[in-house]
Amino acid sequence: MPSVVNDRARAERAHTCDALLAVGPTAPTLCEGWTASDLAAHLYIRDNEPSNAIGALVPMFADRLDSRMTELKSGDYADLVEKVRRGPSKWSLFAVPAVDAVANGVEFLIHGMDVRRANDLPEPDRDEEFQSWAWSQLARVGKLTLGRPPVALALEWSRRPERVVRVGSGNRVVSVIGEPTELLLYAFGRRTAADVRYVGLESAVDEARR
Repeated sequence: MPSVVNDRARAERAHTCDALLAVGPTAPTLCEGWTASDLAAHLYIRDNEPSNAIGALVPMFADRLDSRMTELKSGDYADLVEKVRRGPSKWSLFAVPAVDAVANGVEFLIHGMDVRRANDLPEPDRDEEFQSWAWSQLARVGKLTLGRPPVALALEWSRRPERVVRVGSGNRVVSVIGEPTELLLYAFGRRTAADVRYVGLESAVDEARR
């Protein structure tokens, strides 16, 4: 039986693909400089073409990645999105359920919000345990994505203030308060799109916003 966590990854993949189809290929996203077709191409390559995906990390392969992105974007957009919806090929590392669960739940959650928030689409209906799952993902990846922030951060679940992820160190501390999905958006660099509030010294809050 599939794990609940893996079900989350599959659900977020489907929600992202629904959003991509709803907005069309030229729609903006929260990923600076990327349209919906750029994002769809990225997701397909990430799933299926590690030899091209490495170009996002290794500069010497960047031109090859750009060329493949352009090729995918020149094809049929709806077909590309449906390929993303079907998931990785059986040869992909992401086809392993445990890997898919760990690597793709947050990936597709964030990219789905990248599309929806940039185009004023509502969030899809989700069950009451969804925010608890999102919190578990924040606790897992928040410190990694935020690295060494200029001020210490306390990421606090607004409805459950006893839940806090602390990142960084020092005497200047800013509390960033919101629902777990909003805190994930913040942690992944979507500062202006995240529905969070800040508590701390004004100068420290300014740095946390950036």
